[in-house]
Amino acid sequence: MKKAELVFIPTTGISHLLSSVEVAKLLVDRDERLSITFLIMKLSSDPKIDRFINSVSTACNRIRFIDLPKDEPDPNQPRKFLFSLIEAQKPHVKEEVFKLVSQSESSPHSPSLAGFVLDMFCTSMIDVANEFGVPSYIFLTSGAACLGLQFYVQALHDEQKVDPTEFKGSDAELVMPCLANPLPAKVLPFFMLDKEWLPLFVGLARRFRESKGIIINTFEELESHAIDSFSKAKGNTPPVYPVGPILNLNRDDDCDEESDKYKDIKQWLDEQPLSSVVYLCFGSMGSFGADQVKEIACGLEQSGHRFLWSLRKPPPKGEMELHPSDYTDPRDVLPEGFLDRTTNIGKIIGWAPQTDILAHPSVGGFVSHCGWNSVLESIWFGVPIATWPLHAEQQLNAFMLIVELGLGVEIKMDYRREFNWDGSENVISAGEIERGVRCLMELCDEKREKLKEMSGKSRKALENGGSSFTWLGRFIQDTVDHLP
Repeated sequence: MKKAELVFIPTTGISHLLSSVEVAKLLVDRDERLSITFLIMKLSSDPKIDRFINSVSTACNRIRFIDLPKDEPDPNQPRKFLFSLIEAQKPHVKEEVFKLVSQSESSPHSPSLAGFVLDMFCTSMIDVANEFGVPSYIFLTSGAACLGLQFYVQALHDEQKVDPTEFKGSDAELVMPCLANPLPAKVLPFFMLDKEWLPLFVGLARRFRESKGIIINTFEELESHAIDSFSKAKGNTPPVYPVGPILNLNRDDDCDEESDKYKDIKQWLDEQPLSSVVYLCFGSMGSFGADQVKEIACGLEQSGHRFLWSLRKPPPKGEMELHPSDYTDPRDVLPEGFLDRTTNIGKIIGWAPQTDILAHPSVGGFVSHCGWNSVLESIWFGVPIATWPLHAEQQLNAFMLIVELGLGVEIKMDYRREFNWDGSENVISAGEIERGVRCLMELCDEKREKLKEMSGKSRKALENGGSSFTWLGRFIQDTVDHLP
């Protein structure tokens, strides 16, 4: 029996690692010929990542992890920080893969190197795969529409010589194959509207086209229009494999402090009526300044709805640390008397066990930053979203939910976590937040039924014979069966 080894290279950080490990689990569970080696880039020690890796290594002997040596990229180029880190790791990746190949050649029972599976930001590692004469596959943690948009903007830039940054502040609407509706330029991802970022992301899309295929964390029933557009595309568009939704639904219980927090949250949710709570959470990088926090608090109070709010403290200005922390005392930033007035209907938390919260029957709505993982989780659990995008491609995801899919309501679709020239924060008013929360929690039966139907489809996609199950089989066939 021919055995095959895939080398996975995720970017730094827990969110992309979780998704790529879930893909790896699907692959080894599906085909006993497969084994997978993860090459892990780290900037510093992260106990959460270490615990997660140890748990996976213990559970599956065909998935292993190798820590690459730490390299410090140039701190004077924060915009190119991630890309320079990945570039610096190429010699280490080459060295580790050489060891794998040597072991395979010396032992007839060792698996043969079948290819690289690269995080969407790690496209420069295609060079290393080419040196070993094996194919590269991209793992995209965003949706199919985002991939289509990247190809569209790259073709616009390279072939039609159009500068996408000129759309900044424009009322233009863009017609593209991956979307059924015209896309307002105001919801383009920020990196397509910035002259420094644009070349980096156009470069990623060019290299996507060099890959053997692209694995996407989506499912055919959710993004059928975008997925169909790739098969009809002219030019060099690699095959796509929609194998999602890929979710990490197993909460990490190793940390006693987080476990205690979860018990406290669950106990509060258990006491609330069915579908009565609106949950607010803005992702691992989501936080707001004091002015916006006060508007959210006032909007929630005025709405009269029960709420569970993951309120995080912004990182200090000027620091490269991206992740917010929990407040020691949220009274420091909330309106005076807010906690006392809402004590019977609301709960403020810091860290949030998101999938557990969304799975709870008392949760009836989700005010979200529209990160793709959060979108997929909300669909999986059938919880409607009120859109409040902050970063990256989240404005596009909000457009997808509201316009393309009709599965949510809008607080804002084009909000950006940016600051004005005078240093003030873009602030959404309490009135807009109140309106959004009311629309969300009083959503019509037709939309709730539509979401419930899509939730069922998301689960069936992964079952034997489902669309994602079938696409995963095609990927395995294209990798293992075509080994030299």
